[in-house]
Amino acid sequence: MTQDRFAAEAEQFRRELLAHCYRMVGSAHDAEDLVQETYLRAWRSYGGFEGRASIRSWLYKIATNVCLTALEPRRIRVLPSGLGGPSDREPRPDATVSWLEPLPDAWIAASSGDPAAVVVARESVRLALVASLQHLPARQRAILILREVLAFSAAETAQILDTTTAAVKSGLQRARARMDELDLEPAELLEPADGRARALLDGYIAAFERSDASLLEQVLRTDATLEATPFREWQAGRAMCMHMLDTYVLGTPGDWRMIPTTANGQPAAVIYQRDPDGILRASGVVVLTATAAGVTRVVAFHHEPNLVTLFGFPDVFSGREVRQ
Repeated sequence: MTQDRFAAEAEQFRRELLAHCYRMVGSAHDAEDLVQETYLRAWRSYGGFEGRASIRSWLYKIATNVCLTALEPRRIRVLPSGLGGPSDREPRPDATVSWLEPLPDAWIAASSGDPAAVVVARESVRLALVASLQHLPARQRAILILREVLAFSAAETAQILDTTTAAVKSGLQRARARMDELDLEPAELLEPADGRARALLDGYIAAFERSDASLLEQVLRTDATLEATPFREWQAGRAMCMHMLDTYVLGTPGDWRMIPTTANGQPAAVIYQRDPDGILRASGVVVLTATAAGVTRVVAFHHEPNLVTLFGFPDVFSGREVRQ
């Protein structure tokens, strides 16, 4: 049957297409919808697909154009550091900004089990990279991802984007120049499975659950930065991070519960905060950038309970949740 043949040929690419759409739009929710639209369009046109290209490149052509169409009327998604320099002011929420979202690692885990493939998949969705990609014009973003991340040739990329090889080469040059201007994270990041990364995550979680500022200070590097959506203000330097967290966030022991997970190829945790009725309700997700010397960046996505359920956890903490 045609339906069975389509599923057999196309379904194997779903995870990598999801990662591709996420890199393009910076939202896990939107990426999921765009992949669904990609498969719907592919199914509708499958009868006319005659193997003139590989099914993988054909699906990437559909997915990329679905993303480009979706991006036309939208504001780019950013992190607080994409809006300006660090601040020492009290955080202020800003509902007018489209904020970047984290991506659960489980969504794009390499089905092959190849360790090298897992590392490549994680590195290509790191928060700093995805945040930087959003500052590129949409077509340049697509060119850079197709060429540098997915290793399509210039000719294949031109075919996917219905343009010329010369235009692809020019767009790639401009995209590389812009990315070189942006401050990406250092290369010496620890993989989430590294024992040192897990120890840093455990320390961060314990500091919040115990409301222990001194423990939190041990986890952060002296040059650490702290960002938390939906707040525009972000902090640079451990001293300023500690001041903000101790003054506005840590609270009292028991106010917070966190469950370890992984996101964007980095150690992470889903967050629960105690409400006035004493119930620990889903609050969001925090993603750490871990190095051998400590945590160099904290990005927290607060007031986003839907992210907790997106990561597969309940909206109310019961104490029975499995720690990954």
